[in-house]
Amino acid sequence: MAISALYGQYFQKSKIFLYPLLDIKKGSSVTPIQTYFGWADVYAPEDVKLIAIYKLRDDSQYISFEKNILLKHSRLTDLIKLNDDEMLAVFDFSDLTDDWNNLLKGKYSKLTINVKRKISTYFQNNTANQVYINSYLYPKDYFEIYSELLQVDISLLKEVGELCSKPDLEKEILYQKVQDLQITKILD
Repeated sequence: MAISALYGQYFQKSKIFLYPLLDIKKGSSVTPIQTYFGWADVYAPEDVKLIAIYKLRDDSQYISFEKNILLKHSRLTDLIKLNDDEMLAVFDFSDLTDDWNNLLKGKYSKLTINVKRKISTYFQNNTANQVYINSYLYPKDYFEIYSELLQVDISLLKEVGELCSKPDLEKEILYQKVQDLQITKILD
């Protein structure tokens, strides 16, 4: 599938570029409601923690996911019940600090090859998204297409070097005060 139009609306960069690095199989019936680069007053983006919010369910698929995947995940540092409907998971990415910082700067093409491969593999069965993802990870291969779509000189795109906007931290930080939550720590 070729790119014939620009992807026009904002999407969570943390969900597209970080969640795939958790190696949680795409197509699982349990997916996060949203993901974030931080949690205001708790984790700053520089803390290198991915925040994922899951809808709590009582069905066997969710219970199995929580027990066998979430609670056993090597990156999981905190699992917090926010309320009767939602669970917040905190994943540590401190081993990928350079990649994390490149993501925060919007330097998707600077990600390590292993990280790029995991992201591409995660989206490989979704051709509509995969071509966009690949254009963000490997922009040199797509400068000509984007030049035509944006009606700008290709040299401008080469100068910028990236084809995807930087994360909008107003949208990529969870803004919910700790004291407003009914917190129950699951781990410990």
